[in-house]
Amino acid sequence: MHAMKPTVLLIDDHSLFRAGLRLMLSDAIAHLDVREAASIDEALGVPRDSPAPCLVLLDIQLPGVNGLDGMTLIHRRWPDCPVIVLSADGASATAHSALARGAARFISKAEPAAAIQAAISAVLRGECDERPAAADPRPHLTPRQCEVLVLICEGLSNKLIARRLNLSENTVRGHVQALLAMLGVVSRAEAAFAARKRGLVG
Repeated sequence: MHAMKPTVLLIDDHSLFRAGLRLMLSDAIAHLDVREAASIDEALGVPRDSPAPCLVLLDIQLPGVNGLDGMTLIHRRWPDCPVIVLSADGASATAHSALARGAARFISKAEPAAAIQAAISAVLRGECDERPAAADPRPHLTPRQCEVLVLICEGLSNKLIARRLNLSENTVRGHVQALLAMLGVVSRAEAAFAARKRGLVG
């Protein structure tokens, strides 16, 4: 019986980029099994008993829940799995935000293929970038997460929040799940209580 190959999960909504990166990884690191997803929902939609990935390669600009918000959900599902954020947005503020949220490394898509390959290999060996010290113990929320949190505190359902913010219910559900994970709670009532206690809402 053959040993199961370690799995790398590639989450990016551009199929051409996924195909190119898969080809590069297959050529460079033959023992990897590369699994693809076009969104956070698709990535997390695999059965619970599926093998956990040994590494997640994550784009930021994704349909529905974006990569930075989705990182919380990925870490909750696979707490020991490192995440590399691989983004076309190479701004230092974006890199800082990704590392602060728990990314093992941030790589700009503008980097040469050899540099991307070397960074992925380094993380697979257990090497991570140093994470910036958190200046504020409160969770860092995006403007959209703040809007959703306020409406949760007002007692609105996902359907009503979706209607109010002109979003799909799936997208709202993803934001709610991310907020519960960031606040360390399991219910909307607990989220509202924690948000008010931490001064995240008025």
